[in-house]
Amino acid sequence: MHLSQSQIQSGSRWRIPGRGRPKSRALAPEPDGVEPAAPRSLHACPMAATAAAGTGFAGGIAMLDDGWSLPDHGLPALDSLLISAELFITMFHNENHLGPPDRRLWHVRSEIEASGTYWHTPEELAFGARVAWRNSARCIGRLYWQSLQVRDRRAISAAPDIAAESVEHLREATNGGRIRPVITVFAPDAPGSPGPRIISSQFVRYAGYEAADGTVTGDPANADLTWLARGLGWPGGQPAGRFDILPLLVQEPGAPVTAHEIPADAVLEVPIEHPELAWFADLGLRWHAVPVISDMYLDIGGVRYPAAPFNGWYMCTEIGSRNFGDSGRYDQLPVIAARMGLSVASDRSLWKDRAMTELNLAVVHSFGKAGVTITDHHTESVRFLAHIEREERHGRECPADWTWIVPPAASSTTPVFHRYYQNFDQTPNFYRHPAPASRKEAGLHVLARHTGQLTG
Repeated sequence: MHLSQSQIQSGSRWRIPGRGRPKSRALAPEPDGVEPAAPRSLHACPMAATAAAGTGFAGGIAMLDDGWSLPDHGLPALDSLLISAELFITMFHNENHLGPPDRRLWHVRSEIEASGTYWHTPEELAFGARVAWRNSARCIGRLYWQSLQVRDRRAISAAPDIAAESVEHLREATNGGRIRPVITVFAPDAPGSPGPRIISSQFVRYAGYEAADGTVTGDPANADLTWLARGLGWPGGQPAGRFDILPLLVQEPGAPVTAHEIPADAVLEVPIEHPELAWFADLGLRWHAVPVISDMYLDIGGVRYPAAPFNGWYMCTEIGSRNFGDSGRYDQLPVIAARMGLSVASDRSLWKDRAMTELNLAVVHSFGKAGVTITDHHTESVRFLAHIEREERHGRECPADWTWIVPPAASSTTPVFHRYYQNFDQTPNFYRHPAPASRKEAGLHVLARHTGQLTG
């Protein structure tokens, strides 16, 4: 959370004169006259106690931060954490009608001043994860934010255990096709002790094999991840296929990135066919059922969870219009247009529009036939406006990024197109890990650490 002096409320229980770090570590008596409990030490938290700065990737590929810091500008880290914690704990108590938060705030401040961080209760963690979904300005599917199932795995930071829990997450979320929104929260960052990272952008990613001439077999969006996985020993498809599932790439604190195979029976895939065009099945298209986003960090009350993979379910245009339709992805519109007998000589024939409509129809039909949860952009647009109305009834503003909320197909036919939104950042929320200046340099650095070789 990016805090400014104006965000320090005049009624804050933790007034910070001059925006400075408190000069004294002495603690006032606990509210209600209760003697203070011994503050939890940093090493009492179930996380790795020490770890050297490592290297990792996210949002494509991104370097792990050195040491530990808060996403803050203008306030010392401890002051920023205290304010963020107060805002969140107060929100948690208010929205859950738990009464004044003074006693909990006292314990949180004690913990922060003793260790530089604090430990959320399971209830706070679950609430924070759900509100992070509620605050995600780019997500159209927030109507069901309260249904998010939270898997508390903060005691886990070892890569093999993260991989195993990720597979279990995938199974629970898949639920035989009746997709459930799920988040798994692994160990948080702490002062001098970063948490683990999942490098893969999603649990299930299709490989993109780049040839010497620049052509790609598979998904071009995953060419860098594929290159990294191959460098870590993954053999790839034999021969290379268009839908080879990449291993999950994980980095535990202070260790190189490691690759972990995802069991085939944990991944539900849907073959794509069309309800009327029999030849559509011959295109050989398929897609996985559950989009588990895994390369973002979760911020709750100033505590950062660098590995907190989460999922909802697909909207058809994500698969049809983007994954299959984009020219930089599987680029299927020209192929479909040709099979439909459409002229592609001029865009004035609107061949792209016609091919995209049939492609999205095929995706919706195929998922429905397979009994896998999916939604369409018209239905989800109506649901999103219902979400906004519900938030307004609760006196809350709903942040929204118009460029992401409006679907990439038939945009003006959906109700979300015909209005503006306030796009602002508030926590709890999900954020992309910062990316390095050069993705290739970052990849070479990881491979050098993994193999013990130096690169220029």
